[in-house]
Amino acid sequence: MIDSARLELPDFAPGSVWLVGAGPGDPGLLSALALHALDHAGKRGGRPSPSQPDISARLIRLAQEGRRVLRLKGGDPCVFGRGGEEALALAAAGIPFRIVPGITAGIGGLAYAGIPVTHREINSAVTFLTGHDSDGEVPGGLDWNAVARGAPVLVLYMASRNLPNIVTRLLAAGRRPDEPVAIVSKATTPAQSVLVSTLGEIAAAASGIQTPSIIVIGEVVRLRAALDWVGALDRHPSG
Repeated sequence: MIDSARLELPDFAPGSVWLVGAGPGDPGLLSALALHALDHAGKRGGRPSPSQPDISARLIRLAQEGRRVLRLKGGDPCVFGRGGEEALALAAAGIPFRIVPGITAGIGGLAYAGIPVTHREINSAVTFLTGHDSDGEVPGGLDWNAVARGAPVLVLYMASRNLPNIVTRLLAAGRRPDEPVAIVSKATTPAQSVLVSTLGEIAAAASGIQTPSIIVIGEVVRLRAALDWVGALDRHPSG
């Protein structure tokens, strides 16, 4: 239980909605505010996923019934999590809401793989992008030449299905085929696995990779050889 009074956490008022990031998977990465919200509301699971308009309408309806509504999302609600869409719907309906950030997989998941998303001797910029648009295809509105040139490190969310197409575009835009790539599957959980390859070979190597997964392209991947702390703990559990 969270000591809400000691931490001076805000009241979860009836008739309000909290959009809460649950982090990438390890329960230890939940924030105190997320646990506080969970103490005051439950999560109903095990049902087919409704459409986004249905979700937003349900959030509004439950709040109007005077309930404390917790919308729990993996990672961070506003990093490719549709938190902004839901918050806009709540605002339009006059429903009080709070956004509780969470640790996104593109940072926390990579850290558990021993891959820092930035390193001052390698990159001063990073680009986060989604691997598909609303219809499941490679985002058509992206300038892939600009993406390829824009940052030394690229982090791709939900990109496994479209990875061959994405790789083709990045190579055509000038990324090196020998550039290191890692795919972190089921990040921060006991089932985490990490596949390291190169941009030119990753599409073939990744066949059958389990999802959810996060993909990182860039020289920071090489740091995993020294920084795989999860693997070190597995080899030396007393550590």
